[in-house]
Amino acid sequence: MKKRKFITNLDEKGFSLVEMLIAVAVGIIIMGAVMLTARAGMFSSIGIQANVGAQQDARLAMQIMEMEIAMASYKQTKYSNNIWADLSTTGGQNCSVLTSAPSDSSRRGIVEAVSNSITIEADLNNDGIIGSSGQPNEVIRYVLVTEGTNQYITRCTCCTTGPTGGGGQPILGDVLSQGSSRAVKVKNADLGIPLFRYYYANGQEFTPNQSLTDCNSQKAGSPNAHICNISRIDINIAVETTDKDPLTGKNKIVVMSTSVIPRNHQL
Repeated sequence: MKKRKFITNLDEKGFSLVEMLIAVAVGIIIMGAVMLTARAGMFSSIGIQANVGAQQDARLAMQIMEMEIAMASYKQTKYSNNIWADLSTTGGQNCSVLTSAPSDSSRRGIVEAVSNSITIEADLNNDGIIGSSGQPNEVIRYVLVTEGTNQYITRCTCCTTGPTGGGGQPILGDVLSQGSSRAVKVKNADLGIPLFRYYYANGQEFTPNQSLTDCNSQKAGSPNAHICNISRIDINIAVETTDKDPLTGKNKIVVMSTSVIPRNHQL
């Protein structure tokens, strides 16, 4: 039986251990880079969603406020201005919005108008009675509440004027005292931005005097600070986003504003 001879080409070589280690190291680096890119993209997507969500929530709250404040002083023409309730009295549902508020029907449907709260009335069901049974939305109060370093906006209806509990219900921002942590952080007070600003018909901004009475005598001459002279109301909401300012390293803040013309208030 003949023996077979196997001839080996000594010039043919495989991968050395060093080459294999280098190839594995390069592969790990490439995979790591791909994973880091994917991770950065994921967090960027989450941040964008959070920012969009915060702005959408703020915009929705602003739209609700704009719609309701625009209805201030609405009533049918057959009813007199006496239907507007002085909310500090029992006859005005004892809301205690302004405990020293004068009984002044010329205020019409804007009872309170200050920088961080507003109280409006509207006869939505056309019965000539403000806040009648089953109509709590005929009296609405919006308040910017500051809770330590935290801020949020509440909406109160009818005779519930308190910021927490059975009173005002939060519509935007964190409510830490109620154990609520929301994605949207309101920052108006931090920036010194009032929630509401008020203007005459000529576009001049003014601060309504909460104690003035008798709008007819107050209207003589140049515009004065009576609530009845409010022709436009600006709503301003500042919210914090998750975007970082490259210079300060702090989260960026977006300020949203809109103007409301309460047409019925001047009728």
